[in-house]
Amino acid sequence: MEKRDELYAGKAKSIFATDDPDLLIMHFRDDTSAFDGEKLEQLERKGLVNNKFNAFIMSRLRDAGVPVHFERLLGDQESLVKRLDMIPVECVVRNFAAGGLVRRLGVEEGRELSPATYELFLKNDALHDPLINESVSITLGYATEQQLEEAKALSFKVNEVLTAIFRDAGILLVDYKLEFGVHNGQLMLGDEFSPDGARLWDAETREKLDKDRFRKGLGGVIEAYEEVGRRIGVTFD
Repeated sequence: MEKRDELYAGKAKSIFATDDPDLLIMHFRDDTSAFDGEKLEQLERKGLVNNKFNAFIMSRLRDAGVPVHFERLLGDQESLVKRLDMIPVECVVRNFAAGGLVRRLGVEEGRELSPATYELFLKNDALHDPLINESVSITLGYATEQQLEEAKALSFKVNEVLTAIFRDAGILLVDYKLEFGVHNGQLMLGDEFSPDGARLWDAETREKLDKDRFRKGLGGVIEAYEEVGRRIGVTFD
C-alpha cells in the first residue's frame, strides 16, 4: 500500500491518499484540542492509543454487523480506511446527562436517560457545531431522509453493542458522537470511536475517563484512555 499526498488535516488526524482510489490512510496525531480548537496541546502516545482503541471498537462493531470504514491497522498511528463521502452531520447518543445537555436544559449531570436520547449537530467549528434536526438537514442538503433514518438506526445499534462492552468492564458509556459517510452507495460509520469523542465514566466512582479530563484540566488524560482500553481488552504494546 503506497502512501501518497495528504488530503486533509483535522484537529487530531490527517488523511492521506493511497495508490488505491477507494482506500485512505488515517494518521492519528498526538495533537489534542477542545472548545473548537481554542485549547491545543500535544500529549505523548495519544495518536497510538486512539488508533489502537479505534481499531478495537471498529472491529467489534463490524463483527456485530455495523458497516464501518475501518479496514485494518497499518502501524502504531495509522489505519487503512475506505474512502467515504462524509455527511456533515454528527449523530449524538446520550445514555446519561452530561455536557451540552446539562448546559442547555439544566438537567442534573449523571442522570440516567431512559430511553437514550438522540441529537443531530452540524459539523462546523466556525458555528460551534449547532444543534439541528432532520428537517433542516434534508432541506439544506446535508443528508437525505433515508440516510438520516439509517444513521439513527445504526447509532442505536452501536449503542447496544458498546454499552454491553463497557458495562462488562465496569464503565458507563455516558454519551458519544458518530459520523457517517457513503461508500459505493452504502452508508457506513466513519471517522473514529475513542475517548476523544465519547464520555466514559467509572461505573462505581463516576470518575471521568475521557476527553473531559483534558477539557477540565484534570490531568492523566492518556493514562485514563489506556485504563479504559485495558479494561475492554485493547492491547497498546
